[in-house]
Amino acid sequence: MEDSIVFAYLIPDSLRSNHALDSIRTNSLYKILSGPSDHLKKSAAEQRGLLRNSRSPWVIAIVLGLLVFAGLLNAFFGNDIQSILQSFYNRQAISQTDKEGGLINSWAFVGLFILFSLSSGMVLYQFTQYYNLAYSLGGFMLFISFSAIIIFLIAFKFILLKFIGFIFQIDGLVSEYISVLNLTYFTMAFILLSIAVCFSLLANRFIPLLLNFSLALTALIFLWQYLRNSMNIISDFRFHKFYLFVYLCALEICPVLIIIKALNI
Repeated sequence: MEDSIVFAYLIPDSLRSNHALDSIRTNSLYKILSGPSDHLKKSAAEQRGLLRNSRSPWVIAIVLGLLVFAGLLNAFFGNDIQSILQSFYNRQAISQTDKEGGLINSWAFVGLFILFSLSSGMVLYQFTQYYNLAYSLGGFMLFISFSAIIIFLIAFKFILLKFIGFIFQIDGLVSEYISVLNLTYFTMAFILLSIAVCFSLLANRFIPLLLNFSLALTALIFLWQYLRNSMNIISDFRFHKFYLFVYLCALEICPVLIIIKALNI
């Protein structure tokens, strides 16, 4: 008898009603799930949602790795990093040893140069992901490509400056200017690392504010460093200001415009 009653609930029969299904059909929740009424079809609550883009886990791993790398640099070369950061707002920090290229030792230079290149590559990669730009490479390889391109361009720039100094016999002036460039790039390394961290953790609706702030801060740092130290160099070495204008357009402004054009931003 119990089996017969159970089968009456589980197996539908055309000659008798299914009590389980009848109880479900009378439930208000079943009516909502099975098919909305006319007033619910017009409701905004049933609009299709937006796809949420997930960020690659390896980006967080690279950013954490850069933070650890920056901490190791600070642990082993704290005095050099402190001198670099002080030189941004304290002109006295650029001493005579700085003018001779001896403000930081070779290992600190290599570490900060790598930190700047990787941080710049990560920020460029995050920009391309935000703007949904497609390239032949993608993911981790695109990040490595950006970093390698930055390393090559800066190394080529330093070699070209040394060649100019050798041709025109102004090695001392060129060495001082390269020191200024090093201080600028190494200061920007920590700024770009902070931008990469914010880019990885902030919601998409805050990214435009981060972009505007990053561009304004980067422009301010470059203008402050170049104008302050370039005026110091010009005051010691007299030459026509047109040469300075041509140099800034050719080796400072033009590469940035080429990168922006290449990224289609």
